[in-house]
Amino acid sequence: MRIGVAGVGRIGTMHAANLAATSSVSEVLLFDPVPGRAAAVAASSPGTRAVDELDDLLAQSDGVVVATPTTTHPALVRHCLTSRTPVLCEKPIAADVTAMAALVDEIDATDVPVLVGFQRRFDPAMVALRRRIVAGELGRLYHVRATGFDAQPPDFGYLPTSGGIFRDLLIHDLDAVPWLVDEPVVEVYAAGSVLVDPAFERADDVDNAVVVVTFAGGTLAVLSAGRHDPLGYDHRIEVLGARDSVVVGLDVRTPLNSGFPPKTEAYQGFPERFQQAYRNEMLVFTDVVAGTAENPSPARDSLVSLRLADACEQSRRTGAPVRTTEWSTP
Repeated sequence: MRIGVAGVGRIGTMHAANLAATSSVSEVLLFDPVPGRAAAVAASSPGTRAVDELDDLLAQSDGVVVATPTTTHPALVRHCLTSRTPVLCEKPIAADVTAMAALVDEIDATDVPVLVGFQRRFDPAMVALRRRIVAGELGRLYHVRATGFDAQPPDFGYLPTSGGIFRDLLIHDLDAVPWLVDEPVVEVYAAGSVLVDPAFERADDVDNAVVVVTFAGGTLAVLSAGRHDPLGYDHRIEVLGARDSVVVGLDVRTPLNSGFPPKTEAYQGFPERFQQAYRNEMLVFTDVVAGTAENPSPARDSLVSLRLADACEQSRRTGAPVRTTEWSTP
């Protein structure tokens, strides 16, 4: 099959390389709205070919990966729906809840597969953990702890358009944790501080945050996130149940000072930490395109995570918990 990639910035180029290494993909087609960028990437990327127009990408591709800026996502997804081309779109598929809700309804009215690029749903250890939870192997879930700390803060010029810490950083945990627990969220409470740099306050944001999530069955989750970890990039999830306790993301490269000499260099960013997840994401997408796999990351689930992020922001600003029972079930 031939897979198209729209947008060949850092993540689009990574997706293209992973697709080119996939045995079921005969060719990867590249398109970028910036003139010359797709051709430049194709020149140094075996198994890829640049096209000049989006229509060419859609006409020649069995499936398309959308890795362009967020503001372009709705239009590109709609193009794929019109051409009946399966699509994997980087998160978020739209910039706000109203626009996303309308797009999700359009997606649900078709039978065109639309996957949202929450890479943790494709991480082998996370998939195995969810399988064990759904099978009841952990017993009744008591508590979930999610940790998400970047090694270095993002470029300060990015902050005003980032959407804030809940939409930009914690959105991954707000997707992954409900996906693991497999129950509706009934309440969120969030708090945040500016401890890393005053630039976050100037952007009306925080650089450290904690979220308490309550699920319908009583399971509690605590999500901790921050924009600077001096030891490296630390993203992991712990689940404590009545029968077992499991952690995902704890290995010799986890940036924790245990008092022992480090065995290897700590993770410095998401491409390293989730390298296998990103590879699997493309493998699963090609299986969905071929009709041999179910969609593990549907658009309606991503609408829930964005609503949860907005509820967290509301809670942070008001200092009060936010009830979510009316919309927290996909």
